[in-house]
Amino acid sequence: MNKISPLLYGCFLALCSANCSAEGKILATPGVSQIEGSGGGGIVPWAQLAGYATEESISVSAACSRVTVKDFSLDSCAVQANLYDKIELSYAKQNFEVTPLKLNLKQNIIGAKINLFGDLVYSTMPQVSLGIQSKKLKTSDVAFSLGAKKDTGTDVYIAASKLHLGFINGYNWLWNVTARHTKSNQLGLLGFGGAHEKKKIQLEVSSAILLNRHLALGVEFRQKPDNLNLGEDHWKDIFIAWFPNKHLSVTLAYVDLGSIAAIDKQTGWYLSTMWYL
Repeated sequence: MNKISPLLYGCFLALCSANCSAEGKILATPGVSQIEGSGGGGIVPWAQLAGYATEESISVSAACSRVTVKDFSLDSCAVQANLYDKIELSYAKQNFEVTPLKLNLKQNIIGAKINLFGDLVYSTMPQVSLGIQSKKLKTSDVAFSLGAKKDTGTDVYIAASKLHLGFINGYNWLWNVTARHTKSNQLGLLGFGGAHEKKKIQLEVSSAILLNRHLALGVEFRQKPDNLNLGEDHWKDIFIAWFPNKHLSVTLAYVDLGSIAAIDKQTGWYLSTMWYL
C-alpha cells in the first residue's frame, strides 16, 4: 500500500497537539475515509467533515484502503485534518495496478471541504458542505495514449447529508447526496477530459442504516463521465462499517465498478481502516 510521508503526518499531528477532542459527536457520524481522501463513504464524499472535531477542537485522522477487482487494484492512503468542524483538509496518494499490462498508475490528491450550514443531527435542514479535490496524475503516458487532454484536474462538489434518529423501525438512517463537477477519467487515474466530453455534473448518493452504535450497513452509487468513449460505467457498492470506538473504524464492501478501460465485469472487494486522533 501507499504510505503517507511521516513528515506530512507529523504536521497534521502538530495541528492536533493541544486541541484534539473526540467527546462531542455521536460515534460513527463522521463516516470513514473516501478513496480520494475526503471524509464520507468509501466512494462518495459526504457533507460531514472527517474526524470527531467540534466547534472548539481540532481532529486528525488517517486511513488506508484497498480495492481489488478482477483485473485491477487500487491502494489509497490519506490523512485529514478537521479544523473546528468548519474546514477539512486532506491529502491522498493513490496507486492503481493494471494487472493485464503490469502497469502502476500513481496520483496525488489535495482536498479541502468547508461546512456551509446545517448539522448532520441537530438541525432541521441537512448539513451542506462545499468541497474541492485537486488531482495530479504522476504517470500520464497511458492517459494521453487513450486520448486524455491533461494530467491534472480539479473536481468541485457540493454535498448534503442528514442523520434521522430512530427513523426506520427505531434505527438511525443516514443519507447523502453529492453533485460533482468533474472531467476526471476513472477518478483521474486515466487523466482528465477527452474528445467525448459531454455531461460534467455527476450525481453521487449514499444511504446507510446504523444497526447499533457500532455497526452501519449501507449502499453507494457514483456516476462517472465517459470522456474517452471507453464505456466507463458508474460505480456501486454495498458496505458494512464497524466503529468499535472513536479512534478506529474498519469498512468492508462489495464493489461493482463495471467497465474500466473497456474491460468489463470489474467486481470485487474494498477494505479500509481509519484511525482517528
